[in-house]
Amino acid sequence: MAGWAIAVHGGAGVDPNLPTERQEQAKQLLTRCLNLGIEALRSSVSAIDVVELVVRELESDPLFNSGRGSALNENGTVEMEASIMDGSGRRCGAVSGLTTVKNPISLARLVMDKSPHSYLAFSGAEKFARQMGVETVENDYFITQDNVEMLKLAKEADSIVFDYRIPKASYESCGTQVESPIKMNGLPINIYAPETVGCVVVDSQGHCAAATSTGGLLNKRTGRIGDSPLIGAGTYACDLCGVSCTGEGEAIIRGTLAREVGAVMEYKGLGLQEAVDFVIKERLDEGKAGLIAVSKTGEVAYGFNSVGMFRGCATENGFMEVGIWD
Repeated sequence: MAGWAIAVHGGAGVDPNLPTERQEQAKQLLTRCLNLGIEALRSSVSAIDVVELVVRELESDPLFNSGRGSALNENGTVEMEASIMDGSGRRCGAVSGLTTVKNPISLARLVMDKSPHSYLAFSGAEKFARQMGVETVENDYFITQDNVEMLKLAKEADSIVFDYRIPKASYESCGTQVESPIKMNGLPINIYAPETVGCVVVDSQGHCAAATSTGGLLNKRTGRIGDSPLIGAGTYACDLCGVSCTGEGEAIIRGTLAREVGAVMEYKGLGLQEAVDFVIKERLDEGKAGLIAVSKTGEVAYGFNSVGMFRGCATENGFMEVGIWD
């Protein structure tokens, strides 16, 4: 039997001047989530149950961009999305446009387990949530004062790019005349908030699973759907591996990034880390992103071409790592 392994992420694309206090908060949250997953895996909980458990924890903490603390759209409200995939049989569930569901990842799980569909969005997803009796809250629950202030700045400055959690001391360096260095589909993107969350797990039976959840881009247009709920782009799991991605959604979508990891393992015979490195180098064009991955043999890997990526991983043999930078 393969040994278990787990990895979590809190987003790729980190401001190099991120305050030490925020770095430590992120590491503490990632460590807490890793330990939650480790305890479950040691108790023989299945991979699919563990990824849901861990991502629920990440959604419930306002630190990253998912669930409570999600980035605000152009209307000042939250539209969340998530997906989950079980490598056993490649079953999957995804949701988009959620405004009241407290834990989007659990609704994605219900779409997978309790509906004949793979993807539900907006009013249809909300109706399904009510039918399933999942916990719902007012949209205000997800909104934090930090995000309100960031949206105000985003609307005042049309061409700056910054981590939407950067402290006020750094705002004056973000001049409104600075041209955005980040483009999506060839067009400059004004405000970029990449702190999507995700978890990948292989259990002691060698079964892989993956889950991803996000609030999306700050100041995004209403109705925008990113990579996180798209199976094969932001999330993928099969009998070989489980993958969760984060970063520039449009680049991840174009590259079908998560599926590519499994594809090059299957068709090129690459090992997990080789596959991750190949995909980050060859499938992102000029995009910036990162991903975490596990294999059925108990390997764990990650890669990114952005400044940093909030991530942590652990394996059954006692290895554990939490980091942000290279």
